[in-house]
Amino acid sequence: MSISGTAVALPGIGADTGAGPAPLQWVVNAFNVAFACFTLVWGSVADIVGRVRAFAAGATVYAVASLASALASDVFLLDAARALAGIGGAAIFSCGSAILSTVYEGPARAKAFALFGTVAGVGIAVGPSLSGALLQTVSWRWVFAVHAVALAVVLAAVPAIARSLPATPRPAGARVDVPGSAVFVVAMVLLTTAIVQGSQWGWGSAGVLGLFAGAALALAAFAAVEKRRTHPMLDLGLLRNRRFLGLCLVPVAGSFGFVTMLTYLPSYLTEVTGRGTGAAGLLMVLLTAPMLVFPLLAATLVARGVPPLTIIYVSLGALVVGDATLTLFGPDVSVAVIALPMIVTGAGMALAAGLVDGQALALVDPAKAGMAAGFLNTLRLGSEAVAVALYGSVLTTLTASRSYDEAFHVVLWGLAGVCLVLGVAVYGLLGPQLGDQRKAGRG
Repeated sequence: MSISGTAVALPGIGADTGAGPAPLQWVVNAFNVAFACFTLVWGSVADIVGRVRAFAAGATVYAVASLASALASDVFLLDAARALAGIGGAAIFSCGSAILSTVYEGPARAKAFALFGTVAGVGIAVGPSLSGALLQTVSWRWVFAVHAVALAVVLAAVPAIARSLPATPRPAGARVDVPGSAVFVVAMVLLTTAIVQGSQWGWGSAGVLGLFAGAALALAAFAAVEKRRTHPMLDLGLLRNRRFLGLCLVPVAGSFGFVTMLTYLPSYLTEVTGRGTGAAGLLMVLLTAPMLVFPLLAATLVARGVPPLTIIYVSLGALVVGDATLTLFGPDVSVAVIALPMIVTGAGMALAAGLVDGQALALVDPAKAGMAAGFLNTLRLGSEAVAVALYGSVLTTLTASRSYDEAFHVVLWGLAGVCLVLGVAVYGLLGPQLGDQRKAGRG
């Protein structure tokens, strides 16, 4: 809801605080940037201090930050509170994945991660609607207050989580990799800020190029630091695991094929097809509804002996076909024509949601599950920022010489092409190990 629903509250926040466009947009950006920057850090910390402890710390930070967001007196305090909430959210996401991976095995793990993906889908689907309802009935402050209430319930459940978690081996003498974490956060802040600001400042501007150059230098420094650490924040050997790396690329395809549509399709529906915001929101259910059904369907199929990789390949194919057939959209298109392409696109995202997390974490040492979950989700969140920013930039460039409708169709073909390339890359990394992957899926 923080990711998909906060943007709905921006007009109300702007009217109440008198904020300008830039600080107002950072109400959304601050959360997303902090989330992307700290996901890997929290995953690594969880492996050392304990996953439940790290999860509880993140939930506490998130709850306090959400309460501070609801009470913020001006937009700059709100921006700071949203950044703090992003830090807490990163812990919940990465540590939560690691906990599920530790507690469950085999078919039970597939089902647990399917539920994980389904709940994420619920948040994506109802976030904008719930935020809009709160905005209309009370105020924008309740959009954030609801998060604080939800996290209070989560914190009350932490003792039960701790009792259910089996003992997890921790590296002897390991300490939190402070130097590596600091350099990585700097690199991610520079990189994500460059991506966020690229469409506003111009991708060829000195500011954006400087941020990208700084990010490249910081990442090089990070690699050098990690090679010298006995217990690094990110074990670079993890990246040499072809199967793990291939699975990590699957959410990247979802970012390009699905998240971009989730972000920009409503604007197309209102500006080109002439639908009102209510009608556009209702039509978007065709895209998001599969997130409520297909993750659990994927888990059921795995439990009945369908190889997990088969489902993952189908999900990648659905993203390609879905994006390509969304080109049927036009100013006067009927719902009957575009309903199936929207459902196929949503299914492409939903079939792999949760399933890919469970499969990826099953391939790594349980002692490094937090680190692995952090890396997977860093790629997931970082690729979302890249995909959305690139989509907006390309669309803006194309509309300078052609209609919005024409530009939209060109970008759709580009998204289908990106998903196809990523699908081929995933197959190249995973295809030869199909038999082993079947065994992993059966536990």
